[in-house]
Amino acid sequence: MRPRTATPRALAGAAALALAATACGSGEPAEDAAGSLVIWADPERTDVLQPFAEEFGEANGVRVEVQSLPVDDIQGDFVTAHEAGSGPDILVGAHDWIGNLVQNGAIDPVQLPGDAAERFDEGAVEAVTYQGRLYGVPYAMESLMLVRNTELAPEAPATVEEMVETGTALKEDGEVEEALGLQVSQTGDPFHLQPFYTSAGGSLFGTDDEGDPDPSDLGVGTDASVEAMEKVAELGEEGEGVLKRSIDGDNVNGLFERGETPYFVTGPWSLAGIKDAGVDYAISPVPGFEGMDEARPFLGVQSFFVASGGENKVLAEEFIVNNVAQPELATALYEADPRPPALREVFEAAEADDPDLAAMMEAAGNAEPMPAIPEMSAVWDPFGKAQAAVIGGEDPAGAVDSAEQAISEQIG
Repeated sequence: MRPRTATPRALAGAAALALAATACGSGEPAEDAAGSLVIWADPERTDVLQPFAEEFGEANGVRVEVQSLPVDDIQGDFVTAHEAGSGPDILVGAHDWIGNLVQNGAIDPVQLPGDAAERFDEGAVEAVTYQGRLYGVPYAMESLMLVRNTELAPEAPATVEEMVETGTALKEDGEVEEALGLQVSQTGDPFHLQPFYTSAGGSLFGTDDEGDPDPSDLGVGTDASVEAMEKVAELGEEGEGVLKRSIDGDNVNGLFERGETPYFVTGPWSLAGIKDAGVDYAISPVPGFEGMDEARPFLGVQSFFVASGGENKVLAEEFIVNNVAQPELATALYEADPRPPALREVFEAAEADDPDLAAMMEAAGNAEPMPAIPEMSAVWDPFGKAQAAVIGGEDPAGAVDSAEQAISEQIG
């Protein structure tokens, strides 16, 4: 699939592009001096950003400091620092942080010049659109895909049933240990199960008149969600046995890299390990259930945000507009961490040398942006536990009802 052209809704939001950021008490305190600019990023991006920061600083007579923070801590630390009035000027992070950051008043819109938004993938632009406005400049996209060991499974499965049949036959013949590599864990994993859940008709939230997730319309607990979980149960430990709580984020990569499973539901972040292991692989979309909807994984978008509490918002916006919307930085970020670039010209240039990119974009063809609303945080834990319970053999209706009650109590 080629990068998508931006929709009118996305373009309207892009006219006032707002970027959200939170600051961290565990990192170095941001400088208060008018002649400095502080950027927070995770370790994987820090080294890439450094030369661009130095060049911008020299051109503008300011000191630009790129500070590295652990990816799991950066959002919470950013909010804490914002509340204390000591945050950075720019934050690099995921689009689904936006709702929380906007709710905390931690990010501001940013103005992109002219038709700059049209140069980005439509899905990436829509992902950073919140309440009709864009709150991030996107640079990379990611979505779940099916990676298969082509020596074990030469053809891409058209349906879940076909995948299960092939994987189960290989396991029965003693060629693999597991029919499918998909992390579930003892507490569930709604992110990785989203393709199957949506194919079977499940949803997390309804949508409002603008097409945005509607927290007042909870999909968990509806008849459709119960029916979807009944289909998931068929793949569980008392069904086909291809979804297991014993498979988690700690062991699933190794299963595929050692050739112990023919299929792996994962994202671009796993490809480096697969290549290092020497596995012959191919990428295709995660299949849906036969006769049901197509699988719809989450789309994740990595973005740059401008902190509302930053001391140098004008400089922060200028840094982002002059770098993120230009091919040089997007190319450098892609080369350091090969995920589909959001800037279409960079994607098209990289695609010529990396056949995986086109396959990843095809796999993301039906992906939907992960809800960026703050209420999404109430879903992960209870719904994950419900999924784990169902995969372990518990009644889907009871497990989903418990999840709905817990989510509703948190949302209020």
